[in-house]
Amino acid sequence: MTTASPGAFASFQELSEDRCKELLASHTSGRVAWQASDGPLILPVTYGFYNGMVAFRTAPYGVLAELTRPTNVAFEIDEIDHAAGHGWSVLVRGRAKAVTQNFDLVTLWKMDNILPWASGTRNLFIAIEPRSVTGRSVRAPFAT
Repeated sequence: MTTASPGAFASFQELSEDRCKELLASHTSGRVAWQASDGPLILPVTYGFYNGMVAFRTAPYGVLAELTRPTNVAFEIDEIDHAAGHGWSVLVRGRAKAVTQNFDLVTLWKMDNILPWASGTRNLFIAIEPRSVTGRSVRAPFAT
């Protein structure tokens, strides 16, 4: 049986909620996960952090349109540097639903970072209202 030396484990550090929100505001792509009609699904989206919520555009008839009805979801962003051995992730857990308020829609249409990469009509806005925002950073034992 082999035992690891005391310094041979990765170190994890919890990120504050404020730091998580800073990271959400400074990035534009992430993944949304939910229990879709045919089972668990995770899809990438471009998003904006607006008014404390994660918002993205999608097609009105695509699979993400399932989220127009209030749906429990998870949303994650991360950054990992494999060579240097460190990274972080932020997890938003909350409820997604269609954005229907005119004021919000006008503001969201003006946000450049919500422009979807996928072609086609993407005129449906979905917003995730967070129930919790958590994050952590990780450093490998070899990280400098």
